Amino acid sequence: QVQLVESGGGLVQAGGSLRLSCAASGSIFSINDMGWYRQAPGKQRELVATITSGSSTNYADSVKGRFTISRDSAKNTVYLQMNSLKPEDTAVYYCNAQITFTWSPDNLYNYWGQGTQVTVSS
Repeated sequence: QVQLVESGGGLVQAGGSLRLSCAASGSIFSINDMGWYRQAPGKQRELVATITSGSSTNYADSVKGRFTISRDSAKNTVYLQMNSLKPEDTAVYYCNAQITFTWSPDNLYNYWGQGTQVTVSS
């Protein structure tokens, strides 16, 4: 059993900042890629940013230069620092992790958090 628990969402004015956190817990052997995705009303879920176990990062063009993804592997936690927020950043943000377990270290499993709402007012 694995849980991805997200926190840090909320309401902020345009130009403001928020920091999202996502902590994974359970019988985890290792975590490969971690990432953040978002889904706005009436739209498909889209990639925001990902980070590998070696801390290589990838960003959607729409957030480059404004968002920063990082991770603390010792805590199985991934963060998303969001600066210069815009109303179009309003969405539910989901954490994603690719996990291997102590009982099956050769297999990779994909997990999602429950989502946290980010609302940016103009």
